[in-house]
Order: sequence, then structure tokens, then C-alpha cells
Amino acid sequence: MERFKFLRFFSFRTQHDFLPSSNPVRENLINGANTDTNGEHRDGFFSNLVYGFLRRFKSGKKIDGGSKTEEEEKVYSWLYALARSEIYMAFEYVRSTERGLSFTEAEKRLKENGPNTPLEYTFPSSWHLLWSAFFHPFNIILIVLSALSYITSDNPNGCIMLILVFISVSLRFYQEYGSSKAAMQLSEYVRSPVKVQRCAGRVVQTELIVQVDQRDVVPGDIVIFEPGDLFPGDVRLLTSKHLVVSQSSLTGESWPTEKTADAREDRSTPLLELKNICFMGTNVVSGTGTGLVVSTGSKTYISAVFSTIGKHKPADSFEKGIRHISYVLVGVMLLVVTIMILVEYFTFYDLSESTLFGISVACALTPQMLPLIINTSLAKGALAMARERCIVKSLSAIRDMGSMDILCIDKTGTLTMNRAIMVNHLDSWGAPREKVLHFAFLNSYFKSDQKYPLDDAILAFVYTNGYRFQPSKWRKTDEIPFDFMRRRVSVILETESNPEGRNIQPFYRFIITKGALEDVLKVCSYVENVDMGEITAVSAEHHHRILNVVEELRNEGLRIIGVAIKNLQQTKISKQNMENEDDVESDMVFLGVIAFFDPPKDSAKEALWRLAEKGVKAKVLTGDSLSLAIKICKEVGIRTTHVTTGPELEQLNQEAFHEKVKKATVLARLTPSQKLRVVQSLQSVGNHVVGFLGDGINDSLALDAANVGISVDSAASVAKDLADIILLEKDLNVLVAGVEQGRLTFGNTMKYIKLSVIANLGSVVSLFIVTLVLRFEPLTPIQLLVQNFLYSVGQIAIPWDRMEEDYVKIPQKCSGGKLDESFFRSAYFIQGLLMQTLIFHLIRTEKIPFIMEIASWPVLASTVVISAIGIAIPFSIIGDFMGFTDLPLSYFGFLVVLFVGYFTVGQIVKRIYIVVYKKWL
Repeated sequence: MERFKFLRFFSFRTQHDFLPSSNPVRENLINGANTDTNGEHRDGFFSNLVYGFLRRFKSGKKIDGGSKTEEEEKVYSWLYALARSEIYMAFEYVRSTERGLSFTEAEKRLKENGPNTPLEYTFPSSWHLLWSAFFHPFNIILIVLSALSYITSDNPNGCIMLILVFISVSLRFYQEYGSSKAAMQLSEYVRSPVKVQRCAGRVVQTELIVQVDQRDVVPGDIVIFEPGDLFPGDVRLLTSKHLVVSQSSLTGESWPTEKTADAREDRSTPLLELKNICFMGTNVVSGTGTGLVVSTGSKTYISAVFSTIGKHKPADSFEKGIRHISYVLVGVMLLVVTIMILVEYFTFYDLSESTLFGISVACALTPQMLPLIINTSLAKGALAMARERCIVKSLSAIRDMGSMDILCIDKTGTLTMNRAIMVNHLDSWGAPREKVLHFAFLNSYFKSDQKYPLDDAILAFVYTNGYRFQPSKWRKTDEIPFDFMRRRVSVILETESNPEGRNIQPFYRFIITKGALEDVLKVCSYVENVDMGEITAVSAEHHHRILNVVEELRNEGLRIIGVAIKNLQQTKISKQNMENEDDVESDMVFLGVIAFFDPPKDSAKEALWRLAEKGVKAKVLTGDSLSLAIKICKEVGIRTTHVTTGPELEQLNQEAFHEKVKKATVLARLTPSQKLRVVQSLQSVGNHVVGFLGDGINDSLALDAANVGISVDSAASVAKDLADIILLEKDLNVLVAGVEQGRLTFGNTMKYIKLSVIANLGSVVSLFIVTLVLRFEPLTPIQLLVQNFLYSVGQIAIPWDRMEEDYVKIPQKCSGGKLDESFFRSAYFIQGLLMQTLIFHLIRTEKIPFIMEIASWPVLASTVVISAIGIAIPFSIIGDFMGFTDLPLSYFGFLVVLFVGYFTVGQIVKRIYIVVYKKWL
């Protein structure tokens, strides 16, 4: 059952439905883009119509994640077309003008396109959830048997079965209802006012700036934005000034990106890196600008991506296996019950008694406690995980954790401590220099703007390592705060002693700047050579050397900031205009860099090792840089032999994509849709049960698609809503306990299923044989029902049983999927040959073979030789030629049990034959 259901998007009937109305120029633009993407073009209205009609019948196709959805392809094509176009062409494509839309036109488009909400969704009704919980094969069987029991006046048995159905349905309904209200937090994107430029007037049109609700924004509107504003749709920038945008809701990267209206992009640029396109749901960090709204509502990028939530949840292999067993049991039950009724009737000629006896046999065949045992096992597992500080939202997730063999995790906060620790202070030659640390410390100490984690890391490093920089001898006179355009912060300090060692003035003033390396280097004209005791102009050689030093540090997964200073002479400082930042932060001396590291958790390496021991492989899926991800993975023991990035995956065809995903252990710079595609590829092509651990909005798609979605208590609301399990602590060791509990739950559930099927079938077969031989019922219907009831009640304790240690060491999966034909033929070949070879020993004597009577040695030798040859063939070259495959050792254990049962039944049949033959024949 899907947790929730999104209403479908506005229909994409043609390629140009993204636009307010059709236009030949725009049609050619979009169709051309799609032709480049797909490598094919379907000509003609009729072929498009037929293709669209036939595609309706393919909705159930297997989703393997190797390619984008059709909706995504259309969004990509439309946005790339606008990114490549000049601004005047963008106006033409959306049928707007530089003055904006008129109020009448905007109202008309709002009626045509509907409200500007990113996703239209509704929650499943209580009746829908109740029906889903009720409609289970075993529930239907129990209800039918209960009705038949009431018809035949067997009221106690009918009542018991209805109570079991009620308990099972109630537990399932409560589980589904509690997790049905997901993705509601996406509505927070549509509740803010937006400044829009509209035009008014019949003769002379006047441009007006009005404020409208985001839901009323339409394609063609011109929006005005400033820091803090959310983009109301996908926007093509018209103007921009120092514009910096946060796309963390889409990429997961906390660092913002610069945008500019003047950029001209091409298809080689990743979509989320387009400089002149801003996306719905992202926000302005700094700067201002105007933009042309090109897509709203369900046609935006965020809608095309996040619309897949709730639609691509993989089929539950366990539920499929249970249903498969159910259908087999129903077929067997109908066949056996029909035979039993006919035998009973032609023996005693009492239809009423025969029918009652048949119903009793049907009840004996049905594992009545199965729904209750399953839900009790899951509930017990949820309580056990609650003691490990886990909140289990979906009971079925516990069972899936027992089958999980791949865990996809985000790096930040899961493998690492999610905090910066300073590790080094180097000059431009890469040598440790205390002077670099000294001035970086003074900057962090005196800045009055909000202190960031990097400032805290610098201060902590100085204090814990015993440095005495005496900040009391300095006095701050001014400050240029940090902003995301400059990406640096500067303080102006005054001291009576020259830190450079030459006291020739009554006091000294310095401007100390630190920030993003590239932006600090922009304002530096000089570089200090401490070894030579001189300051020289920055040359191309200096610049190249600094970048090489920094590149080596970044390849080790370190985060780098630059430090620079300038000695402000008293005569010059009085002439400085502190409001002119460009004049103050200029001609500075580059000192060096400070390196930081987000260290891995102490428990992460141990937890990953424990998971690997239990057959769960870890893959890192992150939006961070590849070098940083590799550094962390090496620290915690994850192999980095095969790594890849989102832009690399984007260039691969479907087959190469699956192969790359299969091998890679580290996948960096991934977008939300790429994370989704990776998870789907592992599930469908790799046939894995996948867990995904994430905590951001950008993880929502993967969390929803994974077999087991795992989040943390501090995660974004959407992530917690979509997760099956919420960890109250960011500790992977909790997952180890969850995996063990899942396998215990899975094992006990399967234990009851196997026990019920074998015992019930054996009981019915014995009833059938004894009835034929003795010619009377061995048990009356009421005796049979009481016996079955007592047996079923005795199985309620199974969820509290233990499993062998070896069982919980490997992932457990329920059968019921596609049968391996080579395996089956190999097993059937050996079983059939041994049956035919050994049957001679069964029929050659009336005594028990191999125990009371042994054949001659030539017969025994031929049996052994033929059996050995038959067993060896599937493992030999001849077996490969014949299409056989190797068989696991566990198969031969099963074979021994099979032959013991075969010989036992054969011996019983043989004895019955002998008795009947001697008495009647």
C-alpha cells in the first residue's frame, strides 16, 4: 500500500504543453531538444496519438532507474532551451513582454494552468486503507471458512476465525493510517507572497509592482526578488546583481551557488548548475534581480522530480511470497477438500456430514494464525528496536531489514561528526606557519558578526594547543561582515606593537581577511615568503603553486579557507572610506590557508564492519564533492576503488549506468533524481533489498523508493514523513541491531509458515489415507477442529523463539520471485535420478530396505556408482554443456530429508498394499 497518493500532473499530451499556448517556433524548439535527448523522433499526429494510447497499458512496467521519466525529460528539454536562448526569445517562448503580463491575461492563465502548487496530493481515505488491510488472501480464506462454519452450525470455529481476521486487519490498518500523511511539508513552498511586475491601462500601459500569493503566479510573470525570497516557479533570469542562491533543497549541498542573467548555457552543463535558471523551492541568499517565470505548478523541475514519491515503492518480496503460498494453498485446499468430500460421501452417503468434514479439513489446511503471527512478530520487533532508540513507523520495514543487503548512506552526519575540526595552518608553500594561525585567530576572535563553525574550530585549536596570541593587546576599530557574494570577512585591528617585529610607529593598524580561497586571492597583490623574509608581488607562478597546494589538500577531503592581511598606514587610513569595501580589501598580502576536516565518527568504522559481517554492503550517495567523500570513506573502511559522480552518470546510456552503479561504492555530486535512479537500479537490475539513510529534502525520493527508508530525529520534516524508521541517534550501530531484529522476525515468521504448511498437509494426507484404509472418519469434525485450534494456539509463542546464530549472519529473502531455471533443472535431475535408482531397494523386499534387508553387493555398487555420477554431472564441464549449474551444500541436506520422507511414505504405502492384497485379493 502506498503511503499516500499524488494526483496526477497536468496532462503532458504534447511536447509543448509546458507553455501557456502552442506556437510553431516553440514547438520546433522543444521537439528539437527532445530529439537530441532521446535519439529518436516520432512523426505525425496519428503515431503520437497511438503511442500515447498504448503507453497507458505500460504503467506497470518495471522501473529500473536507468533513465529519466518522460516528465523529467520534458522539463529538462524546456529549461535547457530557455537557458540557451537570448532574453528576448525567452519572452517570445512564454508569450510575455518586458512590461509583464496584464492583470486580465494573468487571470486567464491562472484559470488555464490552475494554482501554482508544486504538487497536488490527497491522502487515502480511511475506507481505502481499511480495504487494503482487509484484502489479503488469508483473510479472505478465513472469512469464507467462517461463513461455511456458520452455515453448518459450527459457530465457535466461525467466531474464532472472525476474531483472528479482526485482529490482523486492525493491526495493519493502524500501521498504514499512521504513515499515510507524507509530503505535507512540501506545502511550505506555496505560502509566501511574491513581488510581481504587471502592466495596467487600456491606452497607455503602466508597469506596476504588486504583491501576489505564490499560488497565483503564472508563466510569463516577471518576479522581483531579494535576499530571503523563495522562487515561485522555474525562472529564467532577466537581471541580476551579486545574486547568490541556495539550492540545498535540491542538491543537499549547503554551500550556495552564484547565478547571473548574462550567462549563455549549453546542454553539456548539468541542469542544476545552469547559471541563468533558478528553480522553484530554492531561495535567494544574497543579491537582487528579476526573472521571467517559465514554469509553474506541476510543470516545474521540483514537481517533475518529487512527483514520483509514493509511486515507485518496490513490490514487497515477502508479501509476494506470502500471496504465492496463499494461492497454492487455496488450490491444494480446493482439490483436497473436494476429494475428501467425495470420498466421505461415497463411503457413508451422508452429504451433510461429508460437507462438514470437508470444511473441517479446509480449516486444518489453513494456517489460521499466519496474519496474527506476522503482525505479532513485527510488533515485537518494533518494541525491541524502540529499546535501541528507534521509532518504527512501518512494521513491514522491520521484516525488510532482515532481507536488506545494501545500505545507501549520506556522508554528512552519518559517517562523520558533522562538525569542523581545524587540522593545519600552512603558508603558500605548504609549510606550517604560526603567523597564519595568529591572524586567522584574531579575525575569528574579534568578528562581531555571527560566528560560524569554522570560527569555533579555529578558536578551539588555539586554546587546546596552548598558543598565547594575547588578543587583549588588540582593539577592533571596524569590520566588513561576511556575505555570500564576497565570501569573506574582514576586521580592522589596532595594536601598539608591530606583530611583524619592527616598532617604528606609536600604533599599527591591520586589516585581516579570511574566507573562501578564490575570493581571498582576488584581493591579494602580494604574497609573503617567510623563509626569505620578504613580500613579493603575486606572479602566475605563485598563483599556480598556491592552487596546487590547495588541490592536494582538497583531494585529502579537507576544507580550505585563505588568510590575508594589509598593514594600513595612519596617513592612509584617515583617507580610506570604510564604506567602499573594494578599496579597503585590495592590494593585500596572502599569508596562507587554514585546513579543516569533518572527522568520521568513532563508531562508524565498527558499525560498517559489523554490517559487512552480516552481508550488508555500504554505498555512499552524497551531494558533496568526490574528494571529500573518498577521504571519509577511506577513514571508515569503505572501498574507493570504484567511484563516480552525478555528471558522469548523466552521460551514460542505460546499460552503462546500471554497470557503473553496480560497481561503484562512492557516488558523489548526486541530485535527488539521480539518488532515486541509483536506488531503483540496485533494486531492479541488481535484485537487491536496499536501505537508504538520509535526512534532507533532497533525500526524499530515495527514502520513498528504498525498501527500507531510514532517517534521523533531526532530519527535515519531509524526510521523517517518508522514512519507515527514524533513528533517535545518528549511530549506525543502531542499524546493526535493527538488521539482527529484522532477521529474527523474518525467521520466526517463515518458521511458522513452513511448520504450518508441512504439518497441515501431512495431517490432511494422513486423514485421507486412514479414511480410505479404515473406511471411517479417524476424527469427527468437532474433534478435528478442536485439535487444529489447540495446535494453532500453541504456535502463538513462535515470535518469542530464538534463531540460530548462523541464520542472522546473512540476508534472508522470501521465495516467490522468478525461479532460476538452471538451478531447478540441476536439482530436479539429481533428485529424479536418485529416486529412480533407489526405488528398486524399496520394492525388492517387504522388509525395510538398508535396515532389515540389504541388497547384494553388485546391486549396491551399481546404485552407488550411478548416484555418484549423477551428483557429479552438474558440477562438471559436461554439466556446463548441458545447461546445469552448481548446487549449494544446503540442497543435499534438503535431499536427505526428502528421501527420508519418501522412504517413510513409500514404506507405509507398501504395507497398506500388502494388507489389502492379502485380505481382498
